[in-house]
Amino acid sequence: MDNSEDGRLNYSFYSGEDLYSDGEIEDVMLDLVKSNVDLETVIATDNRWPILYHFSNKRQNLLEWYPFKEGAEVLEIGAGCGAITGILCDKCKHVTSVELSKKRSLINFYRNSDKPNLEIIVGNLNDIKFDKKFDYITLIGVLEYAALYTASDSPYIDFLINIKKNLKPNGTLIIAIENKFGLKYWAGAKEDHTGVIFDGLEGYPSKRKVYTFSKPELITTLNDAGFLENTFYYPYPDYKLPNSIYSDRRLPKIGELQNDIVNYDQSRMLFFSEQAVYDSILHSEGEYAFFSNSFLVFSKS
Repeated sequence: MDNSEDGRLNYSFYSGEDLYSDGEIEDVMLDLVKSNVDLETVIATDNRWPILYHFSNKRQNLLEWYPFKEGAEVLEIGAGCGAITGILCDKCKHVTSVELSKKRSLINFYRNSDKPNLEIIVGNLNDIKFDKKFDYITLIGVLEYAALYTASDSPYIDFLINIKKNLKPNGTLIIAIENKFGLKYWAGAKEDHTGVIFDGLEGYPSKRKVYTFSKPELITTLNDAGFLENTFYYPYPDYKLPNSIYSDRRLPKIGELQNDIVNYDQSRMLFFSEQAVYDSILHSEGEYAFFSNSFLVFSKS
């Protein structure tokens, strides 16, 4: 199939350069999805992190449970290789996926070639003008990179304000992001994006233009962008490969968090038992949200 003739891949806003990549393994991944192999079988025999991260069905746990409204139209920003795209297509009427990388967009396209309700636009969201508004917009592992692609003194707020223009009245923004005060960082895990231990805890002295937020910081940022109604969930062990999704109405029970020594793609220290500390935290009402490794947030104006 010639993708350029398919009509579901739009290169009108593509700069001609992929600004980020996992390297040569993305060529391997593209060949795999073109050959239509069973990706879970691939994961079982290939322990490289990009294979697990981009191809694991566990990624879909993040939103598989969520009751999207009937006939929903979704804008997926930063679609990557399509780990979440498929479940969005299954649950919604139409999905418009935006991705900076042409290579990753091709992987997404072949991976979800059976989804007729999918359109993929290759390019920077800030350059794209849409001819419609959306019921939902997703930012899964995207907001933390806003400063890299938004020229502004307040890139995170301005990025969100720009996104808000594309939501229908009463539309919902869905954000998944690491918590900079997540317990794993105190226990010795390196910051996920910079690879620097304690980087987020110390306010990002590495200055790599990637930034995650505490819960209060994230609420303030969303409020400043006009998102005043924010409902938080807590994916465990994190949003990347969640086993469970907790909420303020159903927090973990003591003894329930036992899959905490997770560090997929880099070495880490282990200063204390995260399970034991989580149990101690859960004895103190209201403290779990501060230390959750990740947030999943549903935001409205």
